[in-house]
Amino acid sequence: MALRAEAEHAPARQASFRWGSPATVAEDLALFEERIAALIARWPHQVRAVGVAMPATLDGEGRVVVWPSRPSWAGLDFGASLARLFPGIPVRWADDGDLAALAEADAADVQDLLYLGVGTGVGGGLVVGGRPVPDPANGSCELGHLVVDRAGPTCVCGRAGCLQAIASGPATLRRAAASRGQDVSFPELRAAWDDGVAWAVAAVDETCAALAVAAASISELVRPACVVLGGGFAAGLPGFADAVARHLRALAREGHPTPPLRLSTLGGLSSLRGAALLARRQ
Repeated sequence: MALRAEAEHAPARQASFRWGSPATVAEDLALFEERIAALIARWPHQVRAVGVAMPATLDGEGRVVVWPSRPSWAGLDFGASLARLFPGIPVRWADDGDLAALAEADAADVQDLLYLGVGTGVGGGLVVGGRPVPDPANGSCELGHLVVDRAGPTCVCGRAGCLQAIASGPATLRRAAASRGQDVSFPELRAAWDDGVAWAVAAVDETCAALAVAAASISELVRPACVVLGGGFAAGLPGFADAVARHLRALAREGHPTPPLRLSTLGGLSSLRGAALLARRQ
């Protein structure tokens, strides 16, 4: 969990911590509240609004629907927990991928942007007219569950061919292991990809092609000024964004060029920057 406090014309303060596993919701919340209190104690300004980036799926009222990494949180009224933690202070929350997209659009000074985050899963967000789509009150932009191959592998959601089932870091490593005939770690994949080893190139290229299909398909519905790739997996493979961009350009059609694609400029801070923007818009 990463925490960040920002104010205009003041340096940001940030802190991070890891929850133990397994842990109860009460234990998680107790540590969360302790770290929030410590961050606020070092913050010399009045807290006027709070934005929260959440990897869990929340409903419009702030109740956790599902969080695979913390299954014990299912059903928790997180909105009520935040209200108790910040009494009298406006608090807004949104999906971390949606907020990363919002922050990247702000940094790029564009109104329309598609963000794809590639890590242990595939997330992301879509900004149209300077606003996240959908509105945070109506859920999140579940880009990882776009079906890009009906004959593809089964996703954790139960459907076949979701983008996440093909293009996430673990999915790429599984495909590389099947081609190589033995388990593959991320450092091994990175080294083999960099050296042009066939099994690594084939595994990563399939990931890049799936991401390009998703980006091209979304670009048929909206017209993003650019596509941004984020996430640790994408950032950790040299030339990954260039490979996705090549596949994306190949999907252009007459009269409708595909948008330019690049790596994130904000890196791991994109979601937190987006949360700060959400708070400032209160």
